[in-house]
Amino acid sequence: MKLKRIHHIAILTDRYEESKIFYTDVLGFSILHETYRKERDSFKLDLALNGAYCIELFSFPDYKERNSFPESKGLRHLAFAVDDVEQWIVFLRSKNVEVQDVRVDEITGKKFTFFYDPNRQPLELYEG
Repeated sequence: MKLKRIHHIAILTDRYEESKIFYTDVLGFSILHETYRKERDSFKLDLALNGAYCIELFSFPDYKERNSFPESKGLRHLAFAVDDVEQWIVFLRSKNVEVQDVRVDEITGKKFTFFYDPNRQPLELYEG
């Protein structure tokens, strides 16, 4: 038995329209398919990056807030590879996204930073 690849990451939001704009207009994901499920009163948005399906964005009327501080067990953050972290920081700040200053990975020497989506889901940009 062998895993082939990560198929997708599911993100739950209570701010669906804002999150949809954030992932498409700010981060550059493309919409593959959007479904409204009346019986659940929820949306499911399938998002792709460079043509590869990778995020399911869900809205549900019933949810719990994520505990990030102190950090909780489980998925810690979602990281994206970029060519230039510093350019991304400038871009995100121009879109009024709260983003940390550039940091350097003490093991690899690569630049990285953290920021949040509209639901406070931790996201990382990693250079390389």
